[in-house]
Amino acid sequence: MADNLSEALKTLKLSSADCASDSVESCLDCLLKALAHNNVEASEKIQEMGVLPMMPSLLATQNSCTPKVANIIAELAKNADVGLIKVYLAHIVIQEFMRSPCVEAGLIPPLVQLLNCKDQEVLLQTGRALGNICYDSHEGRRAVDEAGGAQIVAEHIKALAHNTDPATGKLLTVFCGMLMNYSNDNDTLQAQLISMGVIPTLVKLLGVHSQNTGLTEMCLIAFGNLAELESSKEQFASTNIAEELVRLFRKQVEHEKKEMIFEVLAPLAENDVIKLQLVEAGLVECLLDVVGQTVESEREEDVAQLKTASDLMVLLLLGDESMQKLFEGGKGSVFQRVLSWVPSNNHQLQLAGALAIANFARNDGNCIHMVDTGIVQMLLELLDRHVEEGNVTVQHAALSALRNLAIPVVNKSKMLTAGVADVVLKFLQSEMPPVQFKLLGTLRMLIDTQADAADQLGTNRKLVERLVEWCEAKDHAGVMGESNRLLSALIRHSKSKEVVRAVIQCGGVKHLVTMATSEHMIMQNEALVALGLIAALDLDSAEKDFVGATLVQVLHKLLTEEKSAPEIKYNSMILICSVMGSEPLHKEVQSLAFIDVVSKLRSHENKTVAHQASLTEQRLTAQS
Repeated sequence: MADNLSEALKTLKLSSADCASDSVESCLDCLLKALAHNNVEASEKIQEMGVLPMMPSLLATQNSCTPKVANIIAELAKNADVGLIKVYLAHIVIQEFMRSPCVEAGLIPPLVQLLNCKDQEVLLQTGRALGNICYDSHEGRRAVDEAGGAQIVAEHIKALAHNTDPATGKLLTVFCGMLMNYSNDNDTLQAQLISMGVIPTLVKLLGVHSQNTGLTEMCLIAFGNLAELESSKEQFASTNIAEELVRLFRKQVEHEKKEMIFEVLAPLAENDVIKLQLVEAGLVECLLDVVGQTVESEREEDVAQLKTASDLMVLLLLGDESMQKLFEGGKGSVFQRVLSWVPSNNHQLQLAGALAIANFARNDGNCIHMVDTGIVQMLLELLDRHVEEGNVTVQHAALSALRNLAIPVVNKSKMLTAGVADVVLKFLQSEMPPVQFKLLGTLRMLIDTQADAADQLGTNRKLVERLVEWCEAKDHAGVMGESNRLLSALIRHSKSKEVVRAVIQCGGVKHLVTMATSEHMIMQNEALVALGLIAALDLDSAEKDFVGATLVQVLHKLLTEEKSAPEIKYNSMILICSVMGSEPLHKEVQSLAFIDVVSKLRSHENKTVAHQASLTEQRLTAQS
């Protein structure tokens, strides 16, 4: 074979001027046989003999040899099969070995020119050649881009989309593969294809050629690539992609095929318009079927499919319209099915069920209905199952659901009566920041406007000590912020001297002073109101901590900074007046010339601030 190849290459070099001669054609046949027998060895030989630079001239004149020349280029540029990779991996990587030489030999422009011919075999081999050259090759892609190859291929696909004969199906598969290789993992080229309008064309292919497995799979892979790009979502939403994917999904029995469709559905379902389209196309029923078929199985692929299906269900519920359509006033069959996941023994379904409830609980009407129909008890029982050595993701999801359900004012007392706070406190020892974060948020929502609950929790020494500890969790900004906010909320909603004393004794005052300097105005305000209550209810006990935390200097800065919001200036002045009963704090106020600062605020554009400035100035003057 090697000798025949060498002879053929020599003959080809000598006869290349006469492209249509029999000797050239027989040489090309010999090259194809050699490449089929041993791609790497033959490729090395072809490059070694300097035949690649002859290829453009062989392509320039279209004749019976043209498809064979394009076929040879396709074989040279294609990825090696697994066996060859195993043999040659130590010293050669195929795509680096022949793709760059193909580009350097100037093969791309004549190949792109061949895309304009009518011969289907020439188009097929040219599409293969360009696709293989583009595979994982920046040089190949750039050359095809510069020659305008992608646009021509996209136009061919559009023109041939409705042609269902087998030969055209094969050509469309090759062309789709070429565009996939051309744009894979390249946002710029993917955006270019989107602007060419390939998405509606590919969706059309999926419908017209649904019986063509190879073409269908190629479309799915292309969708998977393009769907990751945000700019693609609008085009997808303008097609019937949801119907086509659901129809295709219903036909599948093999795990691998379902997985391919899932990989397209996941990025598409991030778009709210497409979420609703998928729900209306019946995807939810398909997902519920998958869950039903895999829930009892321990096979690895079934476990994976159960997770994918339930995760996708939760994702669909993130859209307001799709969520409300499935909720159906709390009577929807899908809603009821998802609720049945929560008490199951499958952790994945418990997780998905709790997350689904959290997603359904995104408006007051839904939340009130769910609390009134006993869903809180279901979540509490789930949490109880995960207290000791529990599943962290399930804990996090269940707490998320409870936090959302606690937002409507009418739900708070009902949830407190149901024992939500007691169950949530069982997770106080958790060392997992996501659980800590949701625990804090749930308690903060529960005590909002609930004085008795705030009083009870605010005098719980273990809780307050833990909050103060978490106020220093600098590695977890969310936990630190929520701890500060809950500490403040306990004081603001209880207005209790006992709660204030517990916070002081546990060392919480300095954290509230720091919170007053937060970049978030709402947190600044919450801190100032809580500090004002501390000063009003137990100034003597807090005096030392106020001095140590440089409270007066913080208030001076808040009043002098132009960026401070009117509410911040107002509450800072209220607090200044409240601390004047402390001798050391009074001295600090005098030393920083607060009267001058406050005097300027009397002309503030906000009337409430200006009025409070007048009152504060009078107070400071009277006590100077």
